[in-house]
Amino acid sequence: MPKVIVFGSMNMDLSIDAPRMPAAGETISGSGFLTNAGGKGANQAVASARLGVPTHMIAAVGADSFGGELVAGLEAAGADCSLVRRLEGVPTGVAVIVRTEGENRIVLSAGANHALSADDVVPDLRRIGEKDDVFVTQGECDPTATKAALRAAHGLGLYTVFNPAPARPAPNDLWPCVDLVCLNETECQTMCGVLPEDARTCEEAVRRLRALGAGAVVITLGAAGSFGLGEDGRPTFVPAARAERVVDTTGAGDTYIGALAAGRVRGLTLEASMRWGAAAAAVTVSRLGAQQAIPTAGEVGVAL
Repeated sequence: MPKVIVFGSMNMDLSIDAPRMPAAGETISGSGFLTNAGGKGANQAVASARLGVPTHMIAAVGADSFGGELVAGLEAAGADCSLVRRLEGVPTGVAVIVRTEGENRIVLSAGANHALSADDVVPDLRRIGEKDDVFVTQGECDPTATKAALRAAHGLGLYTVFNPAPARPAPNDLWPCVDLVCLNETECQTMCGVLPEDARTCEEAVRRLRALGAGAVVITLGAAGSFGLGEDGRPTFVPAARAERVVDTTGAGDTYIGALAAGRVRGLTLEASMRWGAAAAAVTVSRLGAQQAIPTAGEVGVAL
């Protein structure tokens, strides 16, 4: 079986529930404080691994207690962490999350996530990457290293999945190295200038992204579902799966992307992978936290 290789961020999430966002200079009471393993890259790797696909993580953490916890959590989920570096003198990445009415607002401190360069990541990919593996990356690591990794993975014959979050403009020559771009509404607007609000604008956005050079496109629309355009040019809309309740949306998008990658490895079509991602995300939002909320394949099977 091919494998999923993720180059991305590993953060410790410090999360608290609040009745509303405080005003400038204001202190309000919160509750439900928790620390939870997170980072978009690590979340996506956990999702892929828990869904039963061989998964390798390329990343960096600090030589501190948070870094040790994050590596242990990934390994417990079934991911191979032999290429996760423990760096002295650099703190592990941290995300501070305020949960309000089921939504979340996040402040990131990148720490070790920006420590790896192209000279670190590309040799790792050449060492373990094989044709038909799936390579997944995001926007939370060093941008130069991320671009180099996408180009290297594509050149090695891997299927490349790019999640531009946080979004920033990409050079024109990078897009042909992207086999699948998956992004949410606001990221989509940044990347192609169209805010997908309905069927017409969704189709306009995915066709613009295809015109840039991406092979396939999936736009996640939160509770409205997701909209995709495969390499065959056929648009697909997948409604959101019904969640028992919405407790915390942290990690839902990452769960979805991990399922897309896992679905590709399992030989699913893009539409089937989108439905799998929707079902997995529905389980995630019904639980608190990021990685601790991500379901196994068995749990998603029940959701389907």
